[in-house]
Amino acid sequence: MRLPSVPTADNTIMPSAAHEAAAQFLFAARKRRTPGPRIPADCRPSSVVDALTIQQRVADLIGAPIGGWKCSLPSDARPVLAAPIFAPTIHTASPYPVIGRGATAKVEPEIAFVFARDLPARATPYGEGEIRAAIGDARLVLEIMGSRYEDPASIGFPELLADSVANQGLFVGPVVDDAFNRPLEAFTVTVAANGGALAKHDGKHPDAHPLRPLYWLANHLATTATPLRAGQIVTTGSYCGVLDVPFDQALTIRYGDLGTLSVTLTQAG
Repeated sequence: MRLPSVPTADNTIMPSAAHEAAAQFLFAARKRRTPGPRIPADCRPSSVVDALTIQQRVADLIGAPIGGWKCSLPSDARPVLAAPIFAPTIHTASPYPVIGRGATAKVEPEIAFVFARDLPARATPYGEGEIRAAIGDARLVLEIMGSRYEDPASIGFPELLADSVANQGLFVGPVVDDAFNRPLEAFTVTVAANGGALAKHDGKHPDAHPLRPLYWLANHLATTATPLRAGQIVTTGSYCGVLDVPFDQALTIRYGDLGTLSVTLTQAG
């Protein structure tokens, strides 16, 4: 039988025995480094509150600093869509070792924002101008995907959220110059490997503009024990879904006229 969560004085949730079991299950899956079965039915999250409590407990077990976040705008079906990205998984130098199977890695081309100063917890919401003023720069990035589940397409949203929405890490590319005055809503995404064309996509941000989810996340986190901090990076959604790209080849991904990201992904040992 699932035990209830217990609210604390600061409105956080104390993990129940079921939350702890689920978190230990996902933590073991991360250490195993290969996808496996879904969370057992007797401790499987059935709500967003369950999922976020498990997600936080997994973060505690990992014990690494949070270097950033991934997020999307909430919806009725997904009222909170945010997950931490741990600092040791954020890379700026190539090659990037990726946990994967087969000959390809799963990545998402995105634009992310690096914070130059904290947005500490407070009772009143931050305005868009305040949030933009806290941003140091915008970057071309690749989110590295890696679900802990063998068949993530069959998993309900709370389980996906508990598993940090399949995040494995983030490769951070060059700065987008004058980002706030450039069209970030849509652009052509082209992918090449070892100089040969792989794919071309009419890229479009899933939430219409990458700043929209960022504004939501900043105010969401300002109501929690983990507000945004200087140096953290936030990525807000893929312009063309998940791409399969080859290992051990020099990848070049062009984000319209915003710039080009280059990286080689290798199989992690």
